[in-house]
Amino acid sequence: MPVLVSAETDERAALLQFVEAQRGALRRAVGGLTEEQASSRPTVSELSVAGVLKHCAEMESNWVRVILAGRPSLRQRDQSNWGDSFRLVDGETVDDVLAFQEAVSAETAEIIAALPDLDVEVPLPEAPWFPQGSHRSARWILLHLVEELARHAGHADILRESVDGATAFALLGW
Repeated sequence: MPVLVSAETDERAALLQFVEAQRGALRRAVGGLTEEQASSRPTVSELSVAGVLKHCAEMESNWVRVILAGRPSLRQRDQSNWGDSFRLVDGETVDDVLAFQEAVSAETAEIIAALPDLDVEVPLPEAPWFPQGSHRSARWILLHLVEELARHAGHADILRESVDGATAFALLGW
């Protein structure tokens, strides 16, 4: 798992490595936890380490699979089930979420590799948080993934340390 991304000359490869570095931080945050620990909410927040991991995999899939590639969503979410993207439900396990993240990662790599360049622009879906008629480039989407994954990896670090005291540095072996 990369911690320090190598110096790349290819922008596409570098951005994918930055995305992978943050995915690795999320995986390490659940490493060695029991299902109960990974699903626990050790703060006043609704968040658990497993829930953050699940949310990030779904978020990446939505940005790359749905918005960038125009493929159907793997997980349909609306107001009635939005909270399920932040917690394990219906017998889901950490291993299930890790497998989902791995599949999403592979699909992201496949979609990004197939693009003619990172300047490809796609329209953003209608949503209150997107300006109407907005478009974004594949490059912007990858940079946004780095931002989102890094933010949530930080959340996962805090949650993990709250669960059992393990810090990000101590988890580098996972």
